[in-house]
Amino acid sequence: MAELLDPRNDFLFKRIFGSEENHDVLLAFLNRTFAEAGKPPLTEIILLNPYTDKDSPRDKQSILDIRARTAEGELINVEMQLFNKYDTEKRTMFYWSKLYSGQLQEGQSYKLLKKCVTINILNYSFLPNDQYHSVFHLREERSGIPLIDDIELHFLELPKLDDRAVPVEHGGLVNWLLFLKGTHKFNWEVLTMNEPVLKKAMTTLEFLSQDAEARRLYEDRQKFLHDEASMIEGALAEGEARGEARGEARGVLQGEQKKALEVAKKLLALGVEISIIAAASGLSEAEIIALKKQG
Repeated sequence: MAELLDPRNDFLFKRIFGSEENHDVLLAFLNRTFAEAGKPPLTEIILLNPYTDKDSPRDKQSILDIRARTAEGELINVEMQLFNKYDTEKRTMFYWSKLYSGQLQEGQSYKLLKKCVTINILNYSFLPNDQYHSVFHLREERSGIPLIDDIELHFLELPKLDDRAVPVEHGGLVNWLLFLKGTHKFNWEVLTMNEPVLKKAMTTLEFLSQDAEARRLYEDRQKFLHDEASMIEGALAEGEARGEARGEARGVLQGEQKKALEVAKKLLALGVEISIIAAASGLSEAEIIALKKQG
């Protein structure tokens, strides 16, 4: 039997959670996410960008997110991020704002705007806390009163699920996240004990792992994601190196400037002419005159 593919690959994640035939898988996952945040369950969702063959993993501009609409008209965006692209918070706000503002046609009333929920599943630690599930809203700082309920941001950080985390027997979000994190197959039976729809996600993963075309597309996407992560890390390292080099250069210049000032002060004290001091120290005559005025 072929080795299981990694469901954290965004191409594979969308195949499992964002296809029409797995509509119920996405709904179950969302309801577990919202239940943990104290929200009522959804009864129905409509996929706005279901997986199709056009979702090419070779397309470097492709964002393999999942967008859905609830029965009440609220919009939900789910995105899997295997590697840290940095500026996560700004990136999240940018895509949330596009989803929110994209609801209106020119001339339509702002009253038509519906709530937008973003769910980021991160394969890296992001927030300075120990929670694997963090939820943000727009609230007044001191009283905590909400300004508006239209913004809701979820961050699910897989590394914060300790390796010792155990499946929840009565079902729950932890079980879904353990599956995404790649828990060994011998844990699957416990994970699905009270999560029948999670079993469908697992079956889909097994099927795709044995499908030659799906595996080839998965490997294409995996290579692109690795290359992209390497380029980002390389650019950051190069930027840090340049910053250190500039710092060293500034340090040398500052040291030379200090020595020049010391030389000029000593020569001024001896009554040496300003033009001679300028030639000896490398300072301009204006700098030396200013130094002389300082006493």
